[in-house]
Amino acid sequence: MGIRFENVGIAVRDLEATIAFFTDLGLSVLGRDTVSGEWADTAVGLDGNHAKIAMLQTPDGHGRIELFEYLHPDAIETEPTLPHEIGMHRVAFSVDDLDAALAVAARHGCHPLRGVATYGDVYRLTYVRGPSGIIVMLAEALQQG
Repeated sequence: MGIRFENVGIAVRDLEATIAFFTDLGLSVLGRDTVSGEWADTAVGLDGNHAKIAMLQTPDGHGRIELFEYLHPDAIETEPTLPHEIGMHRVAFSVDDLDAALAVAARHGCHPLRGVATYGDVYRLTYVRGPSGIIVMLAEALQQG
């Protein structure tokens, strides 16, 4: 059986603000749509679901994020996850310049949860709280190759 990674889906409060955050970091929008109907209810397992969606892709073409903003039923607000909670944890990106990526995140009001760490001589990395409380890890390799 063949298998390959397709995408990570993330429900958001404000689709446009979240798209702006990720596109400013360097992702591109592959497409947008509004979905509803019996096929969507069946696929998602939620009756009457109606959502605006956008598919974003990393510049290398290997990573994708599907963002969706529910129009119906009303989205349920929950507390943002903490790094040690069970479940969907974070989305992670390698960046060429961590300081530049943090400057982009800051323009969206998103800052490191605690600071920037150095993992041995491998990475400088941090977690930021992105739009809709999404935890985003940004990591810069310290050595190439």
